[in-house]
Amino acid sequence: MPLLSLLVIALMIGALIDIITRDQSQMKHLPKMAWIIIVILLPLIGSILWFAIGREYGEAGIPIPRMRRAERPAGVVDTRPAPPADVRTTEQQIADLDREIEEWRLREELERRRRDGESSTGSTA
Repeated sequence: MPLLSLLVIALMIGALIDIITRDQSQMKHLPKMAWIIIVILLPLIGSILWFAIGREYGEAGIPIPRMRRAERPAGVVDTRPAPPADVRTTEQQIADLDREIEEWRLREELERRRRDGESSTGSTA
């Protein structure tokens, strides 16, 4: 619980510093003094309201670079093979899977019979 109280106090102090250092033209809906009173009287809700609706977010600030795909130099040909495309329908894929499962089941059955046959002939010898 003390951690939550510290977070609320830190949020309130951050909001108050932001309100005080901003120019009146960068505020929306209410004057600076009203925002200060709201944040002091209702620390959590007032701070959230300030950052959500009271603050003017302009183009100024730290620009965040956007990631772009690397451009290929002119004349360079992509030699990577294209990924294989499965042109079978879902029903065909399911049927292929069923056949594969049946094949594995039969292989296990043959292996089990071989082991049973070897163990029975090995014990009589």
